[in-house]
Amino acid sequence: MMQSQLDEAIRQRGKAFFASIRGESPSIFNKGFWTGKVMDWAMQNEAFKVQLFRFVDVLPYLTTSDNLSRHIEEYFSGGDAGDIPSVLKWGAEKSGMFGGVAAKLMGKAIRSNIEGMARQFIVGEKTKEAVKNIAKIRKDGFAFTVDLLGEATVSEGESDAYRDGYLEVLDAIAAEQGSWKAFGAGEGGLDWGSAPRVNASIKPSALFSQARPMDFEGSVEGILSRMRPVYRKVVAMGGALCIDMEQVKYKDITIELFKRLRSEPEFRSYPHLSIVLQAYLRDTEHDLRELIAWGRSEGLPFGIRLVKGAYWDYETVVAKQMGWPVPVWTKKAESDLAHEKLSRIILENSDLVYFQCASHNIRTIANVMETASELGVADARYEFQALYGMAEPVRKGLLKVAGRVRLYCPYGELLPGMAYLVRRLLENTANESFLRQSFADGEAEDVLLENPATTLARELARQPERETGAPAGIDGLTAFRDEPLADFTIAELRSAFPAAIAAVRAKAGRLIPLSIGGKAIETGDRIPTVNPAAPDEVLAQVCQAGIAEVDAAIAAAKAAFGPWRDKTPRERADVLLKAAAIARRDIVALSAVQVLEVGKQWDQAYNDVGEAIDFLEYYAREAVRIGTPRRMGREPGEKNHLFYEGKGVAAVIAPWNFPLAISLGMTSAAIVTGNTVVFKPSSLASLIGHGMVAIFKEAGLPDGVFNFCPGRGSVMGDYLVEHPAVSTIAFTGSMDVGLRIIEKAAKVQPGQEYCKRVIAEMGGKNAIIVDDDADLDEAVLGVAYSAFGFQGQKCSACSRVIVVDSIYDRFTTRLKEACQCLKIGPSEDPSNAMGPVVDAGQQAKVREYAALARQEGRVLVERTIEGKGYFAPLVVVEGIRPEHRLAQEEIFGPVLSVMRAKDFDQAIEWAVGTRYALTGGVYSRSPRHLEKARKEFRVGNLYLNRNSVGAMVGRQPFGGSKMSGVGSKAGGPDYLLQFVDPRVVTENTIRRGFTPIDADDEWVE
Repeated sequence: MMQSQLDEAIRQRGKAFFASIRGESPSIFNKGFWTGKVMDWAMQNEAFKVQLFRFVDVLPYLTTSDNLSRHIEEYFSGGDAGDIPSVLKWGAEKSGMFGGVAAKLMGKAIRSNIEGMARQFIVGEKTKEAVKNIAKIRKDGFAFTVDLLGEATVSEGESDAYRDGYLEVLDAIAAEQGSWKAFGAGEGGLDWGSAPRVNASIKPSALFSQARPMDFEGSVEGILSRMRPVYRKVVAMGGALCIDMEQVKYKDITIELFKRLRSEPEFRSYPHLSIVLQAYLRDTEHDLRELIAWGRSEGLPFGIRLVKGAYWDYETVVAKQMGWPVPVWTKKAESDLAHEKLSRIILENSDLVYFQCASHNIRTIANVMETASELGVADARYEFQALYGMAEPVRKGLLKVAGRVRLYCPYGELLPGMAYLVRRLLENTANESFLRQSFADGEAEDVLLENPATTLARELARQPERETGAPAGIDGLTAFRDEPLADFTIAELRSAFPAAIAAVRAKAGRLIPLSIGGKAIETGDRIPTVNPAAPDEVLAQVCQAGIAEVDAAIAAAKAAFGPWRDKTPRERADVLLKAAAIARRDIVALSAVQVLEVGKQWDQAYNDVGEAIDFLEYYAREAVRIGTPRRMGREPGEKNHLFYEGKGVAAVIAPWNFPLAISLGMTSAAIVTGNTVVFKPSSLASLIGHGMVAIFKEAGLPDGVFNFCPGRGSVMGDYLVEHPAVSTIAFTGSMDVGLRIIEKAAKVQPGQEYCKRVIAEMGGKNAIIVDDDADLDEAVLGVAYSAFGFQGQKCSACSRVIVVDSIYDRFTTRLKEACQCLKIGPSEDPSNAMGPVVDAGQQAKVREYAALARQEGRVLVERTIEGKGYFAPLVVVEGIRPEHRLAQEEIFGPVLSVMRAKDFDQAIEWAVGTRYALTGGVYSRSPRHLEKARKEFRVGNLYLNRNSVGAMVGRQPFGGSKMSGVGSKAGGPDYLLQFVDPRVVTENTIRRGFTPIDADDEWVE
């Protein structure tokens, strides 16, 4: 059949379908009811829609009438109140103006209406209710698939509960299914002669709390261990199981676990296992063809449910934030077209694949029916699916014309149900929603039934041409963009890490010399750098500088200063850009060194190198920006130009916790502004630091501009700081050392010509506040990651979590369970969430604070592992008061203090009640509290509703105040100004009364 003939057949079938349901409307758009009115308002007013969906999201946490009333006022009064529906506006005004009984009654009514809206999409909150409604669904002629509400879990206990919830509902269904007659001929007790009467859908991420792409194998096996008993039960009942597809980060894990489950000897002979594929993903055609090829090679029939996809907004936003390619089609017509292409591929393989078309789009439905007819596919080889509580006219019409309709039936508690509700509301109110266009906006049938290829061509023709490539920046450079973060959904990246780690080991024990004036210098004083997970493993022997070597390094830097300073900003920037390209090329190799030398997890190490690249790229552009002389004033007869020059020799004293990012950041800032550098790496990360020598050499940096000078702090530290030729000191490390540097630098030495500039980042005692309305799914994981990522050895790590009283017990229970599930072990194993601390001294320090925790509070969690590595206990302690040492002292390790505040005001008071002011965080869904935090939670970097670590160069300039440091923020627009001297040159341009006029002079008209 020609495409034009098929299109006409689809159009005619679609028109007949529309005719059969004309005059009907989905209940969600019925303006005679509260839900319909609210949906109508949401479609008319985008601002209201945002507030409504956010309010729906927080509603289950509003357990008191006062809290509910306050949130109604915060979300729906003021601002655009004139555009807000009267029932909500009235409720908001009553809540804010009168309070008391009126507010409570209105709050109760709003809660009841929203919960009723949620229940419209849920087959039941309890098992008994769900099974009763499922029986009714079958009585009405619809098949079902039951789905337990809930997605990613925070602990293995929650994953167990999710599995057990399925076993419970399946047991209840098993007791009733005997009374359900099979639809159609009922051959073999199967609906329509092909599908089991019992059908369940399951979300894999909820079955293993530690699932993540980096630990691909562990994630697959972790999910399978809980999915097997569920599938075993399904098989025993003669049912079918469908594995849902969730966010793209779980896609390949889901496909792999589907293959393994389907091919296990126990289940090979049972064909009723399906997997969901999402048409909006660009990779789905590849995945589909690969699955079909696999099924044929294995001789294993299976099912595919094809959906459009429910996470479009999430996938696009996350991809943009992370710097990854957007994985979804960005136009609805593209997804519609993909669905039709994928449907044909599945139907062409109907002998192997049982097709489940999940859509409310009448064009899509008509396309499947006509394509199946064209290909001669038996009716028993495909079915249609719709969501319970949605598109009632469509599903009724389908039942008439196809007779094979299954309803997707979520069941469970309303708390996880609200996330599902928000997705359904988004789906119904989106401008491009088929249901909205059909039943709310009254779009013409011919438009709705148009071939998506035609629609797409028209949209592309109307779309203005976009410039390709990155946007332009200054002096011909592209605008700065952060390096993409580690994406371990890429199999090649996962496989590259073990090989790179092995390559580092292959060079174990090598000698690391100093580099002074471009020459390798060996010294007799050497110390080993070791693997903290196995201290007997010596990675390298590092030569140590003494006073003579420091003098030589400073002399080399001083000699190189003049010629380097006099190069143009663009020439210096080009060296940094070349260095960035080299680091990008070698990113996995550089990451592998960090995994072994300081115990960073794969992702943390990769992102550290990525941040180093960002500093090189960002500061290169910033140097060109500030390096261009700027004319000051426009008066005729004179020219005034402001410009910046390097100060001289800079001492860069780097930490071990961000051994390449901070090291390259401070060093590149000094170099690109025309200074020369003597670089002292941490003795615990000298192998990583030595990598900078090769990077700068290959990038073409002149000899002497960068001098690699590892050494013992007790021998060379003070000498380097106090040296009269050193004009700038850039330091990151502890407060004690930082203050000592500031003190030493303040004293003028004989022969010193400069007042020394000190830029010092000195750590923090960072707090995250968990408000009484916080999303605990996000807060628990965010706090745990902030506290225990890289063993808590980040200056930005969360050391205190301050929890508002009314949510305290719920939060701490889940936090405790989550922390008990974190796997601890060598960081080279991607299944381990926490590795060793960096050395024996740090290990002893953490153990001391663990002992203090038992004195000052009550220990909720204490996790240790035996072995010879520098593994320190993971500790969570509650009962900590603001005056306790655990609430005041920087620990720099995996010890988290939990504090119970009576209210949000007290939480902020405690959060800022230390001498540090580096980072902080707030998890809250109260607009008023978030605004209060912006004003009063005074720290250098405040993070709202996200973890408190991982600042991005150019987006979140990093640095604090008080005792957290002195100097401007790294990765920000004024950081480079700390490394330069500003100069102004004024020229009198008048010659014997003659004054040349420039075009931009201010002149008398």
